[in-house]
Amino acid sequence: MNDAVTPDVRVDLSREARTNLPEVIYGAGKTPEQLERIARELFAASGFALATRVGPAAGEALAAALPQGRYSPRSRLLVCGSRPPTGAIVGVACAGTSDLPVAEEAAGTLAALGHDVRTFYDVGVAGIHRTLAVRDELDRCRVLIVVAGMEGALPSVIGGLVRPPIVAVPTSVGYGASFGGLAALLGMLNSCAPGVCVVNIDNGFGAACVAHKMVSLPPLEAPGEISA
Repeated sequence: MNDAVTPDVRVDLSREARTNLPEVIYGAGKTPEQLERIARELFAASGFALATRVGPAAGEALAAALPQGRYSPRSRLLVCGSRPPTGAIVGVACAGTSDLPVAEEAAGTLAALGHDVRTFYDVGVAGIHRTLAVRDELDRCRVLIVVAGMEGALPSVIGGLVRPPIVAVPTSVGYGASFGGLAALLGMLNSCAPGVCVVNIDNGFGAACVAHKMVSLPPLEAPGEISA
């Protein structure tokens, strides 16, 4: 086991070797000092660190303090360093401008992991011509992350038009009967378009992790064997 351990933090430095995903810092609830300490440990080990759900004040300060740090207030992502490009084209589509924070969390995570990200924003079903106008571009992606609130119809519509697998992300955007994203979640889970999987409400990061594994998982060293 390869961990960096302090009294309140156990940084998992071998996670990528086990899971094909590096350890990523969940920023909500952590102090700026904890975030900086963990990010420095990860950066020292691999030249890369990513933190999600980091508030603007802490994010801007940490971006200035950390090596190769940068912060996006809309996605709430803090990134240090970089990873080599994978060459995989992954698309992120969202229904409306109100869904952008979740879509940007997905797109920013994918970009930080080295993917070539194509974004298709404000292409929701309220103006279906907008979806149809980008159909050919959507079809060129290896995987599509599709983000929507309200009734959550966009992943089903896109799923009936294109070849790539779809990771659907319900958002908490909508009026009262959307129940904070529950209506969109249930709509996506009940999609009749095959090839659609669904993550939790507002979980752009989780969708990016699924897409990352879809396009970058290396083959096993030998059939039926998994390295320890």
